[in-house]
Amino acid sequence: MTGPAPRPPRSDAPWDLSFLRVGALVTGLVAVVSALVTALVAGWDDAIGVLVGAVVVTAFFTLSGVVIAWAGRIDDTFTLPAALGMFFVKAVVLFAVLSALPEEGWLDRRTLAWAVVAGALLWSAVQLRWVWTRQLYYVPPPAPPPAPPVAVEPRSADQGKPSNHG
Repeated sequence: MTGPAPRPPRSDAPWDLSFLRVGALVTGLVAVVSALVTALVAGWDDAIGVLVGAVVVTAFFTLSGVVIAWAGRIDDTFTLPAALGMFFVKAVVLFAVLSALPEEGWLDRRTLAWAVVAGALLWSAVQLRWVWTRQLYYVPPPAPPPAPPVAVEPRSADQGKPSNHG
């Protein structure tokens, strides 16, 4: 009987969460413009739904990113269960929030739901661009090749002596 296979060495590279800042800024800008357009077209109740939807999506993606990075710092094999678990939790929370809102209230549920869908697509686009423009290693990069040895010319016997030509 053999023991478990040795695990590959763990990378000490930190998890990069810089996409959260970019995603939040892009979502904020798009949400403000969308809320103003929505207020002009459909009213302020719908505009508030757009803004609340943007906040919900930003909170969800931020929480997911932090939890997945935390799980990845422990062990890379925990990232998929963490991501799937967070997806399930977010779906349940979103369902609960949308169900708890009154059908005819100060916040339009349908606008909120569509804002969440649009925000999730926007965040996905930000993450895709972030991944496509980063140099990410999926395996540890190979070690650089060793430097070639420097050829040393042998010194002749009279190179170190002072010259008598003078």
